[in-house]
Amino acid sequence: MLPENQVVRDVAAAAIAAGAALGLLRFWDEMAKRGVFDQKLNRKLVHISVGLVFMLFWPLFSSGHEAAYLAALAPGINIIRMILLGLGIMKNENMVKSMSRYGDHRELLKGPLYYACTITLATAVFWRTSPIAVAAICNLCSGDGFADIVGRRFGTLKLPYNMNKSFMGSITMAVAGFMASIGYMYYFSLFGFYNASWDLVTGFFLVSLAASIVESLPISTKLDDNLTVPLTSLIVGWLIF
Repeated sequence: MLPENQVVRDVAAAAIAAGAALGLLRFWDEMAKRGVFDQKLNRKLVHISVGLVFMLFWPLFSSGHEAAYLAALAPGINIIRMILLGLGIMKNENMVKSMSRYGDHRELLKGPLYYACTITLATAVFWRTSPIAVAAICNLCSGDGFADIVGRRFGTLKLPYNMNKSFMGSITMAVAGFMASIGYMYYFSLFGFYNASWDLVTGFFLVSLAASIVESLPISTKLDDNLTVPLTSLIVGWLIF
């Protein structure tokens, strides 16, 4: 149903992807406004869903060389939005509330900004034909997101080297990031972007394991795991795939 011309098709696909991402953000903004979920859970639901839903629209784009850059416009625009909100130039209390831990707009210059930069980089540089992009986004969104949700509720047994993290949270991160990666491996293989294989499965497992280990370290708490997790995924993925 998309236009035959590659550039026109990619522009239309970018508009659809950006519209879906914006609609999802507005949905979570409304949830935050209504207090449907507590602030921490709402923030993590945003964290999990936005990047994963965005990847669902990648098959809409053509095989043209400009496709990746046009696809990266949506998260790229979000980088600008995070900067403007974080600096207080733009005002949106509901969005700040849905993306921050304590409702401080300056928090958006850290975790949420790193999040948007990761998805933009993975899209523009690695794109849908590289499992590195899948690994980076899935471990950031699904792995890190579910680790926090599950760890807060069931993480009574803390890690001996980091009392802010739990065994349950770290295990959940590795499993959730790995399962999401496998899901997208099969999803993209349906469109012929690459073939599903046991080598890819093993690679995704190793990347998710490495990301969960780094996320469990005290340095991730100091620097922000939205920075350390994707960096680990990108580096380990580049070495493996």
